[in-house]
Amino acid sequence: VNLSTRQLSDPLLLNTVQSALANAGLDAKRLTLEITESTVMADVTNAFRVLTELRSIGVKIAIDDFGTGYSSLSLLSEIPVDTLKIDRSFVTGVAKRPEPARLIRAILLLASDFGLHTVAEGVEERDQDEVLQGLGCQASQGFYFARPMPATQLGELLERDSCIPMGTV
Repeated sequence: VNLSTRQLSDPLLLNTVQSALANAGLDAKRLTLEITESTVMADVTNAFRVLTELRSIGVKIAIDDFGTGYSSLSLLSEIPVDTLKIDRSFVTGVAKRPEPARLIRAILLLASDFGLHTVAEGVEERDQDEVLQGLGCQASQGFYFARPMPATQLGELLERDSCIPMGTV
């Protein structure tokens, strides 16, 4: 679930998330909240406090579009985060040119050193997924796997299509 700057600054966010989890009967460990680097940079002190509170109840935190915003590497050691999502702008040319692969490899090494999970966004072709897996990316998401769909269709897709690679999101 994406969080905006406004939502992150809402003093009732923790209560809202807890209520939503309770109403849905969802274990907090199954929820990942995504924030962009620019959202964190808008108010680092508040972001740190709120993200720490959210993680204390078991919610996972992901930095979305990593490498395209402020890219403050100090954030990785300062804010509580579980996942780095590699922006599709790096993924697009990964199978055709060496430069995107080099950047992704560096991001993966950085994530590994910080003990973070990695997800590549915007995977649209098989060769992109193969290169990403070869580089050690832990998960991928994009149109190659499925287009956005209602939850009911997702359940049907998962029931009938058992060939979706295990490392995908």
